Amino acid sequence: MNAPAADSDLPAHVERALAGFLDRAGTAILETEPTVAAGIDALRGFVLNGGKRLRPTFAWWGWRGAGGDPDGPDAEGVLQAVSSLELIQACALIHDDLIDSSDSRRGNPTVHIAGAKLHADRGWLGSPTTFGLATAVLVGDLALAWADDMFADAPLPAGTLAAARPAWRAMRTEVLAGQYLDVRTQATGDASVEAALKIDRLKTAAYTVQRPLHLGAALGGATPELIATLLEFGGEVGVAFQLRDDLLGVFGDPSVTGKPAGDDLREGKRTLLVALGLQLAAEKGEQAAATVIADAIGDADLSDEDVETVRMALQQVGAVDAVERRIDELTTAAMTALDRAHLAEPAPEALTKLVVKATQRTY
Repeated sequence: MNAPAADSDLPAHVERALAGFLDRAGTAILETEPTVAAGIDALRGFVLNGGKRLRPTFAWWGWRGAGGDPDGPDAEGVLQAVSSLELIQACALIHDDLIDSSDSRRGNPTVHIAGAKLHADRGWLGSPTTFGLATAVLVGDLALAWADDMFADAPLPAGTLAAARPAWRAMRTEVLAGQYLDVRTQATGDASVEAALKIDRLKTAAYTVQRPLHLGAALGGATPELIATLLEFGGEVGVAFQLRDDLLGVFGDPSVTGKPAGDDLREGKRTLLVALGLQLAAEKGEQAAATVIADAIGDADLSDEDVETVRMALQQVGAVDAVERRIDELTTAAMTALDRAHLAEPAPEALTKLVVKATQRTY
């Protein structure tokens, strides 16, 4: 691996590692049962068709910041280990789309929708919808299983991998716990600010930024003190990242986000944006705005015109400005923690650019 290129064009190297692993991982089962090719192809297409590669990138720079040598013998093994995070991400997104009944992801049909279409096109027995749902569950499970394999098979010393396993294990559990908390919050109707932030920290911050940084730093032999500082940095960045996603979920351009604007509202997500909208409307006595926001949550038939009405209400009560201020505060706190970390160069500059990329995406 050309090390300077890995630093400057890491997503391409991550895709190379993923493509190579997926080719190897499917060989044995395809020889004995070729019919599973459709499921493997669905996973391969999902993993290799776009994505920001944020998790492997944060992990790589955690490793570099802890003194990892891109010209050293461990570099290729670290690349494989951090690239496996994309398979955990694939599992989470495939299942998330299923849970949320989403029709599209990155501008393409979601796995369960594509599976249902395959069933219908072939004229198979039973329900196309049920087949699509089952396909998504199994493809997501395969992604999680192969993530473990890809991480465990990384060509690294046993002690190096062992040092990173606590981060790996914590991340898998936290993302699933966060997903359950999200589902439970939607079911209970808890629209409080506290509930929204708890989900943001567990579901997004932990497995998007904190644990990838932890994993990468551990692979680089980081001290507990450095890992603690990186976890602090990652927590602030991760929540800010999710808050930006919340804004994009309502105000974003579908051609950029890959999902219809307002889907978070239709799916009933109790985001901080919504929580602050309801709280501020109540504080200001804006009952009409509160009703517009509350009625939109979980309305699967919400039209584009309805979404625009909700946007106006959220802006009217000051929720959008409040979320933007929260993003700025979190970003400032994150940069303060990054300064204290005293990471090896050029990690501080690279992580600063990642913070901007994660938190300042436009609508």
